[in-house]
Amino acid sequence: MFKECFKFYKHINSLEQQLDVIDFANEIDTEFVKPVKLTSEFFNNDKEILDDLGLKSDLSDWNCYDVLNVPGLIFIKNPFTSTGQKYWMKRCIVDYTKKPNRLNIDAHHFLGDGEDWWTTTNKNGNVKLRDQLRWATLGYHHNWDTKVYSETAKSEFPMDLSKLSKTIINILQFPDEFMAEAAIVNFYHPSSTLSGHTDHSEYNLSAPLLSISFGLHAIFLIGGRSLDDKPSAILLRSGDVIVMSKESRLCYHGVPKVLLPKNDQDFNYENELEDPFKSYMQVTRININVRQVNNIV
Repeated sequence: MFKECFKFYKHINSLEQQLDVIDFANEIDTEFVKPVKLTSEFFNNDKEILDDLGLKSDLSDWNCYDVLNVPGLIFIKNPFTSTGQKYWMKRCIVDYTKKPNRLNIDAHHFLGDGEDWWTTTNKNGNVKLRDQLRWATLGYHHNWDTKVYSETAKSEFPMDLSKLSKTIINILQFPDEFMAEAAIVNFYHPSSTLSGHTDHSEYNLSAPLLSISFGLHAIFLIGGRSLDDKPSAILLRSGDVIVMSKESRLCYHGVPKVLLPKNDQDFNYENELEDPFKSYMQVTRININVRQVNNIV
């Protein structure tokens, strides 16, 4: 069922008539989702912290939901301010693509010593180099072949991203402390997909996995422990956050479709960006997924 649904959504051109896609911008069927009540007093004295992280400082402006047929899956509808979206997009594009972080293009030696991807791309007007970037790894560097984390393949995790991740997890009132130790920043283009998979490489599989989207809309599929389980389809917009915990942590999930915008209203962050960032984000979806690797002693 997962592969059939993936193939179906991969070939759609718009969301019109796709009534089975859960779109949190519209009225939500309570049969599928349940609003999560946040304790507004939780950060009553820390509004400045939220503001510094680019998050809406009034928790009453946050809209969180449990997805009922995927236990442990929490959806947060864009908790970022427009300035916050701009900050995190730039961090991903300019800073998280620099050394010592690792990029998929490293193996091809496109960049010389001391060169970084974003500066080189814009200095040379190299659109091909721009579009060849697919991912960057931070902290523990994910090994795409062995799927094993190693202490010898590790760099310092960005402090601001760690603080953002911990803050969101704390607001959701998870009982255990969360330690951000590894992240993959994916750079999707309109033809990009992410095939169905589970995230099982971490030593601590009870810790939640945090996924943040910026830029182009995408369809996110999440099913069950088996590829035979029918998945749910969720529309992700810029700024949306998904937290996978409990059973959902090991469910098959993927991205069959990245959607080009139909109108300027689809870019609610556009006025905050200047070229060349604006031009890049009009054809790009960025996804940051953060996870805890180890058990905290």
